[in-house]
Amino acid sequence: MLMKSENTTQAFPLAMAGIGEWVKIVGVTGGKNLLKRLIAMGMIEDTELQVLQRYQKNAGLVVACGETRLAFGAGMANKIMVVPIQENFNYDAS
Repeated sequence: MLMKSENTTQAFPLAMAGIGEWVKIVGVTGGKNLLKRLIAMGMIEDTELQVLQRYQKNAGLVVACGETRLAFGAGMANKIMVVPIQENFNYDAS
């Protein structure tokens, strides 16, 4: 079950995000039970996350969502599709 979003062309699994990287959830490739679990945790489409900690390759990770810290196992992290957040700074050069 994939949530609809315009940015899914450059989406990748949360498990592939690097430490310190800011990402935004654009979809979930798991079934309805996974989707229900993520919604209960507040992990809905367009939620911004920062990867705080990674365990061994193909293992879990810890993310920050505001002041909340959440740990995801490898299976769940591979089903959460994200895109990197582009920082747009508009500095006035004058």
